[in-house]
Formats: sequence, C-alpha cells, structure tokens
Amino acid sequence: MGIKNRGRIMLAALLLGWAFDLLYWGRRPGITPFLFLALTLAAGLWLARMEGVKPARSSLLLILPTLGFAAVSFLRQESLTAALSYLLALIALGLMAATFRSGLWTCYSLTDMVTAAFRLAGSGLIGAGEMQVKGNAEDAAAREPGKPAGSFKRNVLPVLRGVLLALPALIVLALLLSSADPIFEQRMSAILEIFKPEKWVEYLMRAFYILLIAYILTGIYAHVLVKSSNEKLLGVDKPWLPPFLGWTEAVIVLGAVDLLFLFFVVLQFQYFFGGQTNVNTAGYTYSEYARRGFGELVWVAVISLLLFLGLTSLSKRNSAVQKRIFSGLGVLLVALVAVILVSAYQRLVLYETAYGFTRLRTYTHVFMIWLGVLLLATMLLELFSRPRAFGLAALAVAAGFVLTLVVMNVDGFIVNQNVTRSEDNFIITTSGERLSNSKQLDMAYLDDLSDDAVPALLMQFRAAPQGAKRDALGSSLACHAAQWQQDHKDARWTAYNVSTAIAARLLVQAVPELSEYKVRQNTDGGLLVQAGGAERVCGAFVGVD
Repeated sequence: MGIKNRGRIMLAALLLGWAFDLLYWGRRPGITPFLFLALTLAAGLWLARMEGVKPARSSLLLILPTLGFAAVSFLRQESLTAALSYLLALIALGLMAATFRSGLWTCYSLTDMVTAAFRLAGSGLIGAGEMQVKGNAEDAAAREPGKPAGSFKRNVLPVLRGVLLALPALIVLALLLSSADPIFEQRMSAILEIFKPEKWVEYLMRAFYILLIAYILTGIYAHVLVKSSNEKLLGVDKPWLPPFLGWTEAVIVLGAVDLLFLFFVVLQFQYFFGGQTNVNTAGYTYSEYARRGFGELVWVAVISLLLFLGLTSLSKRNSAVQKRIFSGLGVLLVALVAVILVSAYQRLVLYETAYGFTRLRTYTHVFMIWLGVLLLATMLLELFSRPRAFGLAALAVAAGFVLTLVVMNVDGFIVNQNVTRSEDNFIITTSGERLSNSKQLDMAYLDDLSDDAVPALLMQFRAAPQGAKRDALGSSLACHAAQWQQDHKDARWTAYNVSTAIAARLLVQAVPELSEYKVRQNTDGGLLVQAGGAERVCGAFVGVD
C-alpha cells in the first residue's frame, strides 16, 4: 500500500514544527511538552484516517500510557520525575508508531524493541526523501502519456513573481499611510522591528529546527502508515544470533559467580545482619559500614542480571538435563543477587536514618525495590521458559518505578522524612544499641527543592511548636514564596504546572502566618530571610537541630 497524499503528510509535519516553535521558543516548559506530544499523536491518527489506514487495537491501547506519562510534565515539577515520565511517554509513542498496523508490540522481546527503535530512527532520517522518490516514481508511472508533469516553474515561480511585484506598491502605500496617521505609523514601526538585521540569525535558527522537525516527522509518519504492518519478530523461528558458547563454559561462569556471591552472602549474614557488635569486630563503625558500598552492590546486581541474560541468549543447551542445570544455576544466581540487593538496601536505609534523605538517595531507594521486582520477574520467566518477555517486564518495571516517584512526590517525601527524623537524636541498630547522629535540618536543601515540596513544608510548619525548627520551616516557605515571585512574574499560560499552581495558592493563604519572615534582596541578587531574630541567605547551609 502506498501513500495517497504526500503533501498532506508534509503539511501536517510542517505545522507541527511550527507548533513546536510557538510552544517552546522563549517560554518556560510547563504544559508545553504534553501539548506537543498530544498534537503529534492527534496528527498521526488524523493522517491514518485520511489515508484509510486502520490501526491495530492493541496499538491504540498505548495512547493511555503515552498521554498519562506525558501529563506528568505539568503535574510534578521535580526534574527527574518529569524527565523520566516524558521519556516513557516517548517510548510508548514509539512502540505505537512501530507497530501501528501490526499491533505486535505485546510480543516484542528486548531485541525487537531495540531493532524497532533503530528502524524508526532510520525512517526519521531518510523516510521523507524515500517517500518523495517513491511517490514521484508512482506519479510518473500513473501519468498519461503526453501529459506534462507539474514543475517548479509552473507552480512556484508565479507566486514568487507576484510577491516581488506587490512589494514596491506595499512600500509606497505604507509610507504614505504612515505619514497620514501617527497611530498607524507606530504599528508599522513595531512590525518593522522584526526585520532588523540582528533578528535574522534568530529567524534562520528557528526556521532550521522547524524544517528539521518537519523532515523527521514526515519520515516517521510515512513509516507509521506504510511500514508498520511489516514488523517481523526476531528470534521466534530461529535465534537472531545463533548460540555459540558451549554449555560447559556457560555453566562454569554461572557456577563461579554463584560461589563468589554465596561467599559474600555468608559474610553479610555474619557481619551486617549480625548487628553492631560483629561490625565493630571487623574494625568499622556502623555508619562507616553503612555508608560504604551500597552503590557498588547495586551495580553488582545490574551487571549480574545482564550477565545472566547474555548467557541465556548465547549459550547452547541441547538436552533437557542441560537446560535444567543451567536454569537451576541461573535461579540460584538471581536469588543470591536478591540477597545482595537486600544488603545494599539495608545499608542505604541505615545511611538515610543517620544522615537524612536527598533526591539521589530517594531515587536509589525506590530503584532498588523495583530492581528486586525485576529480579523476581526474571526468575519466573526463566522457570516458565519465557525469556522473550523480559523486555516487556523491564518496561513494566520502569513504568512502576516512575509511577512510584510520581505518586510519592519526591520533594514532599524528603521534607516529611527529614523534618520527622530531626525530632530524635539517636537511631536504634539491629542489635538494639543507640547511635548518636547529627539530626540537623539542612535548610539549604529545603530551600532548593521544587514547588512540589511546598505543601509538605507548610504542613510541617503548622504542626511544629514555637522554636528554631518552626522558624526554619517558616523561613524556607518565605524563600519559596519570594523565589516563586521572581521566576513566575512574567510566566505565560504555556508554563502552567499543577504543582506550581497549588504551591502559589497555599503560599497566598499562608501570608499572615509567614508575615514575620521578611525576605529582601541583597547586593548580589540573592535573597535574605529573617527568622528567629537572625538573617540567613536563602539556599545557604544552616543546620537546625
């Protein structure tokens, strides 16, 4: 099936490029990422309808996650949550584009996903030119003998000549009207501002990326309408890469790694799970042991998972006995990695209890939980001989990770956890001992959190008794209010964000409560806030017990 109307696709892509410029140029991102992705999706569905292309029902199911994850861009302001959500929205949209007519994304393996991504990228790079060449060939074949083809001279040159002839008349008449009416002269002066030489660099740059976006989208839309029915699953009839590693070699690798991990896990039970006494015997304080190594252990888990997946794809298993032995060693590897992950998780929890939460620690905390879910899914897929489903399982785990960040509100979570932990001056170890720790609130960190943190800050402020902690929270809210006024005083509707709107409403309501925390601008352009009879810089470290 060919494309019926190439011009319609090019026009839609060009309008989307122009829409990108209108939404993004010189504007703060807010609702704009969602709007542009929604417009791109709507244009694709409209083009499919006009071309008579019927999408697969399973592909239409991807509309919900596409728009749902894209909406996070104006629901949350915390940067990583919004960025990962939009990335997942693009992945869902890409899966829909790659399998628009076939609907085979539900059968995709990880290799199929990577291959589809490269095919779609290739269509974006060369699809527009390929579509034009094929279209010209089809037009030439269908044209009646002796009938002239449409040409640049016939279609474009008359328009250019008309524009050139109109310019002198427009200039003369505009000058006369400007002399006759001062208001018209002011309006014409404002219009002529756009023709200043220094503006042309900006115009050329904007025109370039508008045309580039239009070119890429034209190729992708052509892929969706024509090539998305030709998807072929890799590794179904025969492996995309024939296994070349012998069973013996694979078993030795798995067995050696299993023994190493088993030795490590035994030590973990002795030293870490055994409590404070065993750790001190090894020459470490509990905080030193907790701080050391949880990042490395997470990498061990990730690399081990990749190692197992690689051996599963590349190793030969010719008999049922070989398959059972390999699966048994693989399941043991995954189980040991899960124990290592529990050790890393406990180290991180101890570190968070002792030193508080940051964004990175919170991301890692949630990621480790979902990595454990992926390990469990990998074990089940191996036991049920469904290795192809790993790609969809990994995608589902990624979606679960991002949704957890969205629902928990990372910045609000950090505020609640750090304010709560500052009420105690000790933690209790697994052996029942108390360890003294610094329980200070890092005010610089609270000041620098996004508007997502404002509801939690206000709730903790209202719940705190009179004293240093209440003053610290009040001053942080005052800093957020002053910063909001600086950042959003000229904001347009495209910068709309639900979290920012809620924060603004709450801060306005709390003005009487925050009246004692005065904010002023210093000579360097920074903000100074008064709290408890003292003045501090917004965003500067001030520990509050």
